[in-house]
Amino acid sequence: MEGKPEAQLRPGEHVHCEREPEEDECKPWPGGQSQSNKVPWTHIRYTGRSIKGVAMNLTAELGPIQIRNGSIVIPCDGLYLVSLKSSIYLEEENWLKLTLRGTHETSSALWEQIVQSSDRTVNLTTVLYLFQQDSITLWTNSNASIRDLSFSLVLISDNKC
Repeated sequence: MEGKPEAQLRPGEHVHCEREPEEDECKPWPGGQSQSNKVPWTHIRYTGRSIKGVAMNLTAELGPIQIRNGSIVIPCDGLYLVSLKSSIYLEEENWLKLTLRGTHETSSALWEQIVQSSDRTVNLTTVLYLFQQDSITLWTNSNASIRDLSFSLVLISDNKC
């Protein structure tokens, strides 16, 4: 690259050569830069009590997806990566059903897990197709103490919102 100024790379950029390497002419490639500010996502943390038959009152810790009245508002149709981890301590019964449910009238359970008193940890990682302007809620069928609930939702399909 004699006589040519060296390309200045910004943080997160990688070098991409458009021609054969022997030509020594490469330019920055922005493929490594984060676009997370344009991807709908949310991260929720919760510690508190669940009440039988009542949706948990979730609030967002981070991310642009809105939470309204404890429900996560889905901003656009698409595939979402869902991750949930928590410790659950049962108060009355030996088991509990944890349900992720859409709030649309025709929605059934999106995901359910039975938690036994001997196995108090809940781990979920799945992909769900969710619809714009629907909301999702988290329910239990019994009273319980919820500790260190960590819930993340990220749009992974290429739909435009």
